[in-house]
Amino acid sequence: MTDRRPGPLVAAGGDTLLLQLDHPAADDARRSLTRFAHLERAPGLVDTYRLTDLGLWNAKAAGLDAGTVIDTIEGHTGAPVPRVMVDRITESMGRFGPVRLDDGGRDDGPGSLRLSTETEDLLDELLADPDVAERTGTRLDRNTAVVDPIDRGPLKLALTRLRWPADDRAGLRPGRPIELDLRPETELRPYQRQAVEAWLGAGTGVIVLPCGAGKTVTALAAAAETGTSTLILTTGAASMTQWERELARFTTVAGDDVGRYGGGQRRVRPVTLATYQMLATRRNGEFRNLALIDDHDWGLVVYDEVHLLPSAVFGLTAGIQARRRLGLTATLVREDGREADVFTLIGPRRFDVPWTDLELQGWIAPARCTEVRVVADDAERMAHARATATARARVAAGVRAKLDVVETLLGRHGDEPTLIIGTYLDGLGEIAARHDLPLITGETPETTRGELFDGLRRGDITTLVLSKVGNYSLDLPEVSVAIQVSGTFGSRQEEAQRLGRLLRPKADGRQASFYTLVARDTVEQEHSAHRQRFLTEQGYHYEIVDAADL
Repeated sequence: MTDRRPGPLVAAGGDTLLLQLDHPAADDARRSLTRFAHLERAPGLVDTYRLTDLGLWNAKAAGLDAGTVIDTIEGHTGAPVPRVMVDRITESMGRFGPVRLDDGGRDDGPGSLRLSTETEDLLDELLADPDVAERTGTRLDRNTAVVDPIDRGPLKLALTRLRWPADDRAGLRPGRPIELDLRPETELRPYQRQAVEAWLGAGTGVIVLPCGAGKTVTALAAAAETGTSTLILTTGAASMTQWERELARFTTVAGDDVGRYGGGQRRVRPVTLATYQMLATRRNGEFRNLALIDDHDWGLVVYDEVHLLPSAVFGLTAGIQARRRLGLTATLVREDGREADVFTLIGPRRFDVPWTDLELQGWIAPARCTEVRVVADDAERMAHARATATARARVAAGVRAKLDVVETLLGRHGDEPTLIIGTYLDGLGEIAARHDLPLITGETPETTRGELFDGLRRGDITTLVLSKVGNYSLDLPEVSVAIQVSGTFGSRQEEAQRLGRLLRPKADGRQASFYTLVARDTVEQEHSAHRQRFLTEQGYHYEIVDAADL
């Protein structure tokens, strides 16, 4: 009889896995779990992972099957997987694949599609749903029905709601050919090549890479492979500027072939940059810009920071299912719970890699994460206790002991390039005034922001204070210290993005330092635990210290 040694993983119930962090094989188990499970709680010595439909469907789309997932769990538990968990995995993963969308036949109608199922009973079940029935036409045989191409997106949403996500194999429009190649000196890293190849196989889906790992150049390589007119949707004007810079740096596309649709411009070119805000702007009750963008013959739509996709832009995404779609993100989590819509309308996760794997390979900077707990005074504790649930976060963020910690950390790190990041402007303004530091907020003109960022890159400025505008699309390679004084409630996205500001490899190889200041025994402590979940899942560990011990 084979002697099984207990592993770091414990299967508890039908969808719950417990990871014992003090086990020597815990890190190996975590890397395996990120392929199909979701970190739910990380309270201390044991992390709780959950098996979800979406995680298992993404795993299936990436090439895993139920047997592989079950074998992986068994390998890390050292014991047979309970039957209830085997059934859970098998049932969920078995729901991705039996429903397909394919191109229609010549007699089905212009551009029509076909919805097909493995069995007649399954098609009967689907057509019993009013939303599915409304989006399908003639039933051709026992397990096939015609679909109008305009209903492709809404039908897929309806099918996902029924837990029968469609495997969309229907053709994609080629778009208008353009001249866009990578420059000869642009050399992709191995994982970037793997990401492009994984995406190209389907032409739709999401690539998940850490901040600083080169998502932009990966997307440009995908665009070069397709060689078609490309729409790039971004988070704002600063992001558009960064994409323009990277297009010029890494590709051969002519400057006149790149246009902006947003930030005061309406210039549609073969490669067009637009903002989510512009597309989501409503005028006279209509999203006019959505229609304008949809009117052009795009062969590829790139969704930068896809986890931030506004609800209104899902309408655009539902309407362009015949075009190639590439989502980019460091964190495929949405606090509004619409991850399933991203999966359905943009495509499954085609490629990801644990952050600490790239750190070990030297592609991103090593980082030390520290949670510094400060103590509120009596008046602050009373104000926190009396505040409404939504106001408590602001009270906790403003605990004055944080000011002294900021001063201590600035002194400790001397002339290292540093970002002080927060959510509440009054506290940030006080820090900036106290230390005579530049402050960048949403009201700061774009030209001023650019000058300050350039000053930090050159070394003329050592420290910047940033509001939430610092969460995304900042290319500041040498920044090695971030001090987070407040956050947006329990946002895992924000935590990961803020750490991501530090992860570009440093010229001298130094480690990045990420500090989060948390008011003890306040709602901020609970929010902090939730914020850290994604990074914990990626293999980062937070050291918790008292401010008095710094």
